[in-house]
Amino acid sequence: MKRWKRLAVGAAALAVATSGCGMGGSGGSGGGQGDDKTLTVWLMDGSAPKGFTDDLNREFEGQHPGVKVKYEIQQWKGIQDKLTTALASNNPPDVIELGNTQTARFAAENTLLDLTGSAKDLAGDQWLGGLKESATWDGKQYAMPFYAANRTVIYRKDMFEKAGVTKTPTSRAEWLDAIAKLRAANASDPEFEALYLPGQSWYVWLSFLWDEGGDVAKQDGKSFKATLDSAEAKAAVEFYKQLVDASGTKAPKDQDEATPQQFEIFAKGKTAMMIALPWEHGNAVKADPKLKDVTAAFPVPSKEAGKSAPVFLGGSNLAIPAGSKKQDLAKDYLKLLSGVKFQNKFAKESGAVPGTSKDVSALATDPVAGPMALAAQNGRVTPTTPKWGPVEAGQNPLKDMLTAALTGQKSPADAARDANAKIGQALGG
Repeated sequence: MKRWKRLAVGAAALAVATSGCGMGGSGGSGGGQGDDKTLTVWLMDGSAPKGFTDDLNREFEGQHPGVKVKYEIQQWKGIQDKLTTALASNNPPDVIELGNTQTARFAAENTLLDLTGSAKDLAGDQWLGGLKESATWDGKQYAMPFYAANRTVIYRKDMFEKAGVTKTPTSRAEWLDAIAKLRAANASDPEFEALYLPGQSWYVWLSFLWDEGGDVAKQDGKSFKATLDSAEAKAAVEFYKQLVDASGTKAPKDQDEATPQQFEIFAKGKTAMMIALPWEHGNAVKADPKLKDVTAAFPVPSKEAGKSAPVFLGGSNLAIPAGSKKQDLAKDYLKLLSGVKFQNKFAKESGAVPGTSKDVSALATDPVAGPMALAAQNGRVTPTTPKWGPVEAGQNPLKDMLTAALTGQKSPADAARDANAKIGQALGG
């Protein structure tokens, strides 16, 4: 599960979310649920800005005289076990935040309330498609989207101008052309990289796979069948290799974007582009404040001119534990949060894409968050099954696939076929 630690990069950029009001994350499994006038809400550290939660909780209490919101900040480290214990107890919290790759597991364990019949009241017609999918299990809705973040191409405006690249690419062909111009304009600098692209950036590769019309797996009843033994997967690996070869990247072929942290490379001033999350841009700006005025973003281009490629949506969902004794109050809380007022407030204060609002106008003018919000409308997620977690967290076959193809150990087709076999075994086991 990816987390988006948001750092301030401008007026509407991703901001550091403070720890919020309330009692912090030190409460027990249920946080004192014996009081019928208390609604216990667990949100994760770094998710919601303090101003947002203060106003939300204050307005909710005003609408429900006598009710107090017990707002508790939880830490991501160890949250899986803490949630497992809390949801099995007699006094679970009433509203919880879940990473979008966690939701299927708890839904499959029957520890979350079925919200299918409440979707309309929770602005269901405005939910981001990818996050809605991540909150669905066995045809039912067990959570509502909270927020999302996704990758864009962060680029140096000054380097583009110097190289004669007059507009941001809107197709793969234009992207490759821009890379060629950037490398030509900086041919005398042996340290220059038109695009920093590590060999194992598999979330980036997913964009190319989905853009080709392929997928990692397809649902077959209640199970998933791996589908990487396809022409689309082979084509996606081939384009990834083409992009790496064309870019002049010096990134390792056997590591992902975290080893080393790609924002550290970008901040050195020798790289024109990186495919990154907004918090990575924020960290680069923190390392070199001059980058703030010379950087912006554009969506990952599609192979079809004028379109952007689908992107992986990372983010969180909000759910109500099945054992909550305040389910009606909890639904009212989610209804208030999902309304236009608080969705717009969340976008403005956090810079993240609100999961229950397709209106991203609050982010439109930001050079990084704006393109991210537009690309999120075409967002997708990995297979929504509890069995996907071990695939991602273990010896990820997608990482091995990319390294094998980039280093010539295997052909793109053979690398994709081998990854398909391993993923198929994991999803079917």
